[in-house]
Amino acid sequence: MVYEYLIYGFTFLVSAGIVVYYYRSGAKKSKLVAAKVEQAQEEGRYQPVSLYPYIDPSRCIGSGACVRACPEEDIIGLIDGKGTLINASSCIGHGACFHSCPVDAISLRIGTEERGVDLPHIKPDYETNISGIYIAGELGGMGLIKNSAEQGVQACANLADSLPEQKSCDLDIAIIGAGPAGIAAALKAKELGLSFEVLEQESLGGTVATFPRDKVVMTQAMELPLYGKLKLSNTSKSELMGIWTELLESHQISISEHCKVEGIEELAPYHFRLKTAAGRQIESRSVIIAIGRRGSPRKLGVPGEEREKVAYRLLEPEHIQNQKVLVVGGGDSAVESALLLMEHNEVSLSYRKEHFARIKKGNQVNLEKAFAEGKIRPLLATNVQAIEEDRVLIKDAQGEEIDLPNNRVYIFAGGELPIPFLKDSGINVEKTFGKTLRKH
Repeated sequence: MVYEYLIYGFTFLVSAGIVVYYYRSGAKKSKLVAAKVEQAQEEGRYQPVSLYPYIDPSRCIGSGACVRACPEEDIIGLIDGKGTLINASSCIGHGACFHSCPVDAISLRIGTEERGVDLPHIKPDYETNISGIYIAGELGGMGLIKNSAEQGVQACANLADSLPEQKSCDLDIAIIGAGPAGIAAALKAKELGLSFEVLEQESLGGTVATFPRDKVVMTQAMELPLYGKLKLSNTSKSELMGIWTELLESHQISISEHCKVEGIEELAPYHFRLKTAAGRQIESRSVIIAIGRRGSPRKLGVPGEEREKVAYRLLEPEHIQNQKVLVVGGGDSAVESALLLMEHNEVSLSYRKEHFARIKKGNQVNLEKAFAEGKIRPLLATNVQAIEEDRVLIKDAQGEEIDLPNNRVYIFAGGELPIPFLKDSGINVEKTFGKTLRKH
């Protein structure tokens, strides 16, 4: 009997020790996460700027699956056994946390109660308030290549089911945008035997085409019509562009590049006229708008911005050497471009705020290292005043002017939202506050 009591006592002590260990370990981790949340709030990283995960505390069981699934660092953490956002502004909306949650405690939202986001009104099948006009991809709130491609496919399939048998004109679909959503929609249209034309204001790839050649643009597999499952991870821009080009050529799908659509006019039900910047007019039975949210690059509006040395994207950084370069912006595109250029150039980075609140953790670490090593000159809380032939004039927060010798300027100030284009075309746009875009 005494022996049994000893066994029970020993088992109790071991069990209690394990409980105490995990309790203390959890408390320590919670304290670290809470400190990160506090730091994120101080630096302006806590509030989301685009799509983000909303965690329902009443359903969360603290499994940590969302933390492990997220490919980014310190977006989500656990405090006292409940999931919480940390650096919400760095979330890129891939939805891995959403899919991994075992109890469906996460939904994907855009906008918060304090900060509204302009979004076109879209039905569950991606159709707008105008029958025959659909929106797919980032413009509707869902970013990332995989998400955008999925929407392009679904929008095209839904559209095909709703087209009337009687044709009002020869073209079944006009696809505006040759980014992930537009390309996927074109492949689906080809698979369904529909007549279509893809119109792109710049070049194949849309926003993806503006990324540096070796930038990683895909981390998840995705399905493409006429191809199947694209089993790629850590895929660079050049690899993905190569796959798209080969796939389009093999199925004889051409892209009307440098063809900017400036307006859509509804002539009759399921009969639209598209007007381009070059004066061309295209009639189609339906339209898929897949132009993303960036629209045209946002300009600084300063004297000298029209000079040839000014650019709004960096395509081949390896060709830029021994130059005095100014990069303007505070997002990942600006930071990554500065990092790519710093080894062979004299690089300065100008940002209007004191902290980089919207960049990925990895970029933040690399940028701080570059600052410390003197490879990039930080010009925080500054604004460009004028761009001259061999210099740039910049003003800091104290009103002091910096005369910076310069050969090239790269501006990454985001893009102008295509809201006027949508409204002029009759599409309803609403400011949304904490709208759920995807839930289980």
